[in-house]
Amino acid sequence: MHEQEWRPSASLEMIRLRAHLLRRLRQFFLDRGVLEVETPLLSSAANSDPHIESFASRYRGVGDLDNSHLYLHTSPEFAMKRLLAAGSGPIYQLCKTFRNGESGRLHNPEFTMLEWYRPGFDHHQLMDEVDALLRYLMDGQRDLATTRRTSYRELFQRELNIDPFNASEEVLELCAERNGIEIVAKQMGCDEWLDLLMSHLIEPRLGINGPDFIHDYPASQASLARVSGDPAVAERFELYLDGVELANGFHELTDAEEQRRRFSADLDARGKTGLEQAALDERLLAALSSGLPDSAGVALGFDRLIMAVTGVKTIDEVITFPIARA
Repeated sequence: MHEQEWRPSASLEMIRLRAHLLRRLRQFFLDRGVLEVETPLLSSAANSDPHIESFASRYRGVGDLDNSHLYLHTSPEFAMKRLLAAGSGPIYQLCKTFRNGESGRLHNPEFTMLEWYRPGFDHHQLMDEVDALLRYLMDGQRDLATTRRTSYRELFQRELNIDPFNASEEVLELCAERNGIEIVAKQMGCDEWLDLLMSHLIEPRLGINGPDFIHDYPASQASLARVSGDPAVAERFELYLDGVELANGFHELTDAEEQRRRFSADLDARGKTGLEQAALDERLLAALSSGLPDSAGVALGFDRLIMAVTGVKTIDEVITFPIARA
């Protein structure tokens, strides 16, 4: 161990700014009548997303739960939706979130997430509120240019001259090769190719000076969002600033059977790559069956937001003790 590793990686000035932004964030939601809630960090169900790995633990105690598997949540989403179904109304949560294997300039396996849900909103209305929160927190800290909104389809057509809804795997692979992307595994589907092109060629140019909202993704990338229209689009959005994704929002899916089908497809995908196939979150599915109100929700990385406010380049500069110093 280096003799200075006991010290925080964030400066005291940064720690004070973080506390200031937390106070302002809570004031923003208080003024809008959004209730702060807390839900458990531990869950009996893991995330089914093939690209996310949960931290696993085991409970030692008495009774039926002894020796049961538990997982640190990768998002408070499922528990918060159970509150929505129970009639909570608009809610938000600031909490620690955990994702195994994620570490780097923009990632720490333990990070702070802001997540909130707005009954009666669609994803466009929630984009308005995300933009308002961003500008509220940036006030006096950083000037932002005009916010831009672009559909996923328009973005690919503008940046790469590709229609992402109709392009074949061969066309997407050729685009990657022509733009000098080193391709390790060529056995990928269209969504994997689109993600590769997005992350390598498009994302670095998004949100320069001002926020960029990208919305209405391919239906195959719906995750927990509704699908509508012709061609079908997922009613979701992502927010970018300084070439970095800050937030991911959905007009929430309320159909329990469709959600079960998507979860099962995720588990199948995990199985094909050798990842754990944990049990489905039956409590969430029961909540959806009981009636989730029409709502939109968004998850925003609070540490990355502080990076955007201050202009620092690594997440270690805005958190006290990253994994290397934990």
